[in-house]
Amino acid sequence: MLSSLPLRRGQASPSTTAAATALGLLLLAVTSLASPSQGGQRSGDDPELEQRVYAITPERQALLNTIRYAEGTWKQGGAGYRTLYGGGRFGSLARHPEIVVTKRYRSAAAGAYQFLPNTWREAAERLELRSFDPRSQDQAALYLVDRRGVLDQIDRLGLTREVMAVLAREWASFPSTHGGSAYGQPVKTPEELARFYQDNLASLRG
Repeated sequence: MLSSLPLRRGQASPSTTAAATALGLLLLAVTSLASPSQGGQRSGDDPELEQRVYAITPERQALLNTIRYAEGTWKQGGAGYRTLYGGGRFGSLARHPEIVVTKRYRSAAAGAYQFLPNTWREAAERLELRSFDPRSQDQAALYLVDRRGVLDQIDRLGLTREVMAVLAREWASFPSTHGGSAYGQPVKTPEELARFYQDNLASLRG
């Protein structure tokens, strides 16, 4: 309840003071919402997880192409971005299709990098990807490489055997340390992947 004490000359009424305080708080809230968060982070996110767009260097493009080669979507060109597990196609690139295919294995993997639905949802949320278009798929693949902690190593040293073994935990077609798949699936040899990567990189640089 407001005080009923008499006012001294020059003293604002309690109702005026309360209104000014409310207005100040409103302006502060609006300013906070309009101001961009520091470091490129989205408000409310884990401070270690920054919104980012991955630059596509020749080394990274060669890596992306090599992943597609290993996953069987490289020769299909642009159609590889619409490829389901097993080689079928889906139509819309508005979102991950989440179509389960049963062949030798049962999988809902899709796209140029054969993203599983849960993996795609994580990458799309972290990178704020709004569709399943080729650019978004490329960015999500680099996010997965970065999440495995080897993107900087690829930038400096290229696709080494050690990097392949790390990526084998993300893509079943990559060879692990013992040369086979980490998931018991068909796998490319380290020599074949290294050769494709180097040839592709030379082509991109040239």
